[in-house]
Amino acid sequence: MTQQNNTRAGIALMIAATVVFALQDGISRHLAGTYNTYMVVMIRYWFFAAFVIALAARAPGGLSAATQTSQLGLQVFRGVLLAAEICVAVYAFTVLGLIDSMAVFICYPLLVAALSGPVLGEAVGWRRWVAIGVGCVGVLIILQPGVGVFNPWAIIPLISAFLFALYGLLTRYAARKDSAATSFFWTGVAGAVAMTLVGMWFWEPMARADWAWMAVLCVSGVLGHWLLIKCYEMAEASAVQPFAYFHLVWTAIIGISVFGEALRPAVILGAALVVAAGLFTLWRERSQG
Repeated sequence: MTQQNNTRAGIALMIAATVVFALQDGISRHLAGTYNTYMVVMIRYWFFAAFVIALAARAPGGLSAATQTSQLGLQVFRGVLLAAEICVAVYAFTVLGLIDSMAVFICYPLLVAALSGPVLGEAVGWRRWVAIGVGCVGVLIILQPGVGVFNPWAIIPLISAFLFALYGLLTRYAARKDSAATSFFWTGVAGAVAMTLVGMWFWEPMARADWAWMAVLCVSGVLGHWLLIKCYEMAEASAVQPFAYFHLVWTAIIGISVFGEALRPAVILGAALVVAAGLFTLWRERSQG
């Protein structure tokens, strides 16, 4: 992948990607609130797999180059892990809502920092541990335990964040031997196979209007990944990653305007702490890189 060092274009592409992913979250909540989550994610993965296969076929070396890996077990596990994370996240949307789910989920960069030591053997300094602690306080403010209003369903997006952080670390580990194209290929294919084995048992008829929403969901998934690929081609990840937090803003707008969700003061304060801690962790990583 050729780096073009156009930070302004990279930022624009990242923000566009967050808009698409927020739209995807809203459609996922609508469909999974009506139909089985496994079926919705399975159909979405069919299109995702078709996309990565087409992308690999057009790349230099074709499918044979994309499929070659010396760590097949790891690559398959990554793909299945991401599929499981998406199922958990979509389910969280249906039981907790978009705003509260995303406010908890955005702690995943802090989990990546915390787990990078035991999983990858990377050094985690005391400043990053302080940032992780601040982020945990933010999550606790959102969850509000011990004041009589704690919602046990809020654990679900926390599990989703943990799974996504683990997926990110394993992706970084796999990158030591495999190319990004190989990892991307196995992410889509392994996830599609896993979701088909599970989702086919939960098939149910879908209304014609909802098939249209499903088509938009599938296209948005492909478009979002394409925008991210182009984003990282244009600029360094550390330069554009802070703008990924716009995802929370767009999701909140959809949650309030479409689903009538409320933006609680605790969510605003907690999310602000999590974002601030995440940005500090990113800054430390960039300054030491």
